[in-house]
Amino acid sequence: MSFTLIGKHEKDARANRDGYVDAMMEMMTADSKVCHIDCDLYNCINTAKLEKNFPKQTFNAGIAEANAMGIAAGLCATGRTVFMHSFGCFASRRAFDQAFMSAAYAKLPVHVLGSDPGVCAAYNGGTHMPFEDMALYMAVPEAVVIDPTDFAMINCLTKKLAASEKFSFMRMVRKTVIKVYEDGADFEIGKGVTLKDGKDVTIIASGIMVDEALKAEETLAAEGISAKVIDMFTWKPIDEELIIESAKATGAIVTAENHQVKCGLGSAVSQVVAKNCPVPMEMIGIEDRFGQVGAQGFLQEEYGLTAAHIVEAAKKAVSRK
Repeated sequence: MSFTLIGKHEKDARANRDGYVDAMMEMMTADSKVCHIDCDLYNCINTAKLEKNFPKQTFNAGIAEANAMGIAAGLCATGRTVFMHSFGCFASRRAFDQAFMSAAYAKLPVHVLGSDPGVCAAYNGGTHMPFEDMALYMAVPEAVVIDPTDFAMINCLTKKLAASEKFSFMRMVRKTVIKVYEDGADFEIGKGVTLKDGKDVTIIASGIMVDEALKAEETLAAEGISAKVIDMFTWKPIDEELIIESAKATGAIVTAENHQVKCGLGSAVSQVVAKNCPVPMEMIGIEDRFGQVGAQGFLQEEYGLTAAHIVEAAKKAVSRK
């Protein structure tokens, strides 16, 4: 892995979805077997660009996610490298049986992409706000499950998934997010990224919560608490070695996720910690609730997904050591 951390807490001028589209353009140019399947969302995710340039490699299945997953499995069975996209709620809940049986169970490396996860669905509201998408796919044997951070990471991991020959699910924010990494960063599936070193507490985050964790680290440092920050973008297979090493080094852990904590990143980390190096843990995430309509900033406050909440949790974890 190689990366340059920006850490300015500034939004990328580019739409996050274009990290995926640019990677697909590159791969489709190099290999005619690379395909994209969409569910009548070309304009939402900018994949109309793929359809225009690669009409024989881009397919619109319409508003029929289960059928789209079946098509993806069928194309994959013929030797194609297949990515299938819909909104996160539909790419998980609605098409899960087909993903499980037609693709994963059949050992077909379909790559499922679910956009606007968790509170990022914002004004689309609770019906379109998946807090459980990662949990569903983490239950699939041998699946790779990823919550990427920004444009640079999505661009890199799309290519890594294509070469992985593993069934996968990756969630993705469609619009702008905070730019955490410089373009050209390289990441390894299954390996967490240490962004800050610390000795008092470890903050393990993913997706939109990575920048919140970095802001929390700055606040904690100003108060004399040294926090280690890890971007754990791969939830499955999770980086057990890094978790154990961090638990032993700092003696306390906080997880932060845009997802239900009872069946997500916090749960995955706690399983590793409980079996190998029990330390005080606190979890930031959705606490057994449904979604609702609102601006993302409002929703992050409403569900406790901010740097301030991470700071509070870190102090609590440290006090329990």
